[in-house]
Amino acid sequence: MKIRFSRNKIELEKELNTLDNLAIELTSVLNRFKIRYVLVSGYVSILFGRSRTSEDIDLIAEKINFAEFNSLWKEIVKSFECLNAGDSKSAYVKYLLTGNAIRFSRKGRAIPNIEFKFPKVELDEWTLDHRKKVILNQHTLFISPLELQIPFKLFLGSGKDIEDARHLYRLFKEEMDLGILSEFNKKLKVEHIFREYVQ
Repeated sequence: MKIRFSRNKIELEKELNTLDNLAIELTSVLNRFKIRYVLVSGYVSILFGRSRTSEDIDLIAEKINFAEFNSLWKEIVKSFECLNAGDSKSAYVKYLLTGNAIRFSRKGRAIPNIEFKFPKVELDEWTLDHRKKVILNQHTLFISPLELQIPFKLFLGSGKDIEDARHLYRLFKEEMDLGILSEFNKKLKVEHIFREYVQ
């Protein structure tokens, strides 16, 4: 795996795994539709070489109106199926607008899948506004800023989440804005966990 880090992007070359291919396929549609999104949570550490399994990819997309979503839906369901909503209207009204996620998987395969949701809290909006571009084998993806990703994984607090945070910190500690990282550690009240398990 080769990683090149700059202020504006991370360039990554690696052998793609199942989750990488799934992420590329769905985000390629979002990129074409010019919809802002960010990949968050466990997949970010897997993307950068953490060896662990996961059944899903978490994705936050900017809130769009139903007409825009309906057009997006029609394109996505050419290759994917929605596991918990049968049509675009119910997906939008019953799930996304009520703060719940919808899940897309390749047709005929429930796992792995992508959890797709709109922003629910201020941190979701911040993540979208400060997303980091990743060029993965010449495909463009957008991920959560690492300065938030690490504290958020510590906030979740499971052994798996802490290992995710440790992996990302060790890989990128020379490249991150440690001031912003410290701010989010304080905001999420995980400073003691960071000192004990990550730093």
